[in-house]
Amino acid sequence: MTFSTRTKNEISRLPISNSNSALAELSALIHMGGSIFFSGKNNIGFRITTENAAIARRVFSLLKIKFGTQTELLVRKNSQLKKNNIYSIMVSSSLGAENILKQTGIIGENQVQNTMDINYGIPSNLIKKENCKKAYLRGAFLGGGSISDPEKTYHLEFVSYSETYSEELCELINSFGLSAKIVQRKNSYVVYLKEGEQIVTILNIIQAHNALFELENIRIFKDMRNNVNRIVNCETANLSKTVNAALRQIENIKYIKENIGFYKLPPNLREVAELRLNYQDASLKELGQMLDPPVGKSGINHRLRRIDKIAEDLKIKRGEL
Repeated sequence: MTFSTRTKNEISRLPISNSNSALAELSALIHMGGSIFFSGKNNIGFRITTENAAIARRVFSLLKIKFGTQTELLVRKNSQLKKNNIYSIMVSSSLGAENILKQTGIIGENQVQNTMDINYGIPSNLIKKENCKKAYLRGAFLGGGSISDPEKTYHLEFVSYSETYSEELCELINSFGLSAKIVQRKNSYVVYLKEGEQIVTILNIIQAHNALFELENIRIFKDMRNNVNRIVNCETANLSKTVNAALRQIENIKYIKENIGFYKLPPNLREVAELRLNYQDASLKELGQMLDPPVGKSGINHRLRRIDKIAEDLKIKRGEL
């Protein structure tokens, strides 16, 4: 089961009350996952189709609790995937489809032409209160949302075929201090969030608390893993730098010894050069502690740089650089 499916299953189990928030959630579900059909001149109906049994049960419950409607439920096999059922909740004219569509703001009367028009935006009267806004987003996610596996990437999106609806949904999401964006994907419009922290916020808004905790645990683990990797990479780079410096120092000291001898070096440099040759794996701090009196790390580093300079000057003088 995918992370997205687990999230939808979780919020599909939330308690439903006969309130305005239930109406807002149902409106979003019909907008995102529903379709309207006509049977005859004045007979209007709608269906909501989903592959998720938990969502189908929630739609059934929302309609029953809010409108007392006993809907028709059709189940068929998905011919493409050959394993998932497709659930269709159908509400015909005889079951009060027109009244439900009007109350959820999906359709409205055109007084001029005396017709029923489809509303492609979000009904403003359904999202006046904070809890109704949250319920609407919950319904939109159930009807046409998805979330990627946070182990791989942070991405949550809502897919709609209406540009107007997508713009208003994006505005509604951003009213909670988020920064959702819209992108066109073929014939659809995608409202999306890509930052982990913002996805956590919207999961909290739609009350997907278990999914939120799971995502947060993954974020913490990934941050720790990234920090460890950075530390390891930094330590590896420093070690590599130290080893390369030591090899260069040893090479230069051997060059000086073979070409002019240590006796040409000042006593303090000769002492460090001999220590470096005898203790090739020692750190600068360890070399400094072997001297009498001891010398700090910076002092040893300064003397080795002077030795490097003597070797380079000697190579230039001999035409080897």
